Amino acid sequence: MQAVAPAFVSLNGPDNVGKTTQLRLLAERRPHFQPLGAIHDHDPKPWARVVAGDYARWWFETSTTAELTEMLLVGHTKRAAAREAGRTGLLDRGLPMLLAVAAATCAVKDGLTVREALDTVTGIADPRTALSETSILLLPSIDPNRSYAITSAREGRPWTGVYPTYQRTLHAVLLLQADQGAYTAVVDCEDRTRDDVHAEVLARVGTYLSAPPLKDGNPR
Repeated sequence: MQAVAPAFVSLNGPDNVGKTTQLRLLAERRPHFQPLGAIHDHDPKPWARVVAGDYARWWFETSTTAELTEMLLVGHTKRAAAREAGRTGLLDRGLPMLLAVAAATCAVKDGLTVREALDTVTGIADPRTALSETSILLLPSIDPNRSYAITSAREGRPWTGVYPTYQRTLHAVLLLQADQGAYTAVVDCEDRTRDDVHAEVLARVGTYLSAPPLKDGNPR
């Protein structure tokens, strides 16, 4: 029986792990891959509104966990709707990663443990936002301290304020999700070239490269 391609393939991971590069390389492989970018591209008005003010303060202080999570998920739903029939949408951060972002923010802002924050955000999420999604998690390192050190060094300038704490927490959330099986595959990128990482990403989605995609993005 021929495998059926997922409606969506998402690349996930912390800042500076190489998601954008790997998505571009995937898009170059097959014409049926449709790059859909980030959620902000598909729901720009609310994001423009918060960016126009003190964005960091809104994100880490004044927004509620429910508000942030819902904004992320509305953008996610609108992005999914932009997928053309017969193509596989490529997502810069899929549903698991968006929940990780919200959970890391919740943990930092509300003083919860990583597990408590992830449970809180998962409880807010609408089950209808789930997609037929092959979600690949790219990690700079399996070790959380090494992972943070690698991504922060690649930033080119020091992270300040609450952001270092947020990034460390995000790495912890991603590892917890990986342990829980939230991602289709986890790729350890430490000490590997871009092409080596891409070869593994291809292997993870290779089953679907010549298969017909789903006709819609219905929940699993």
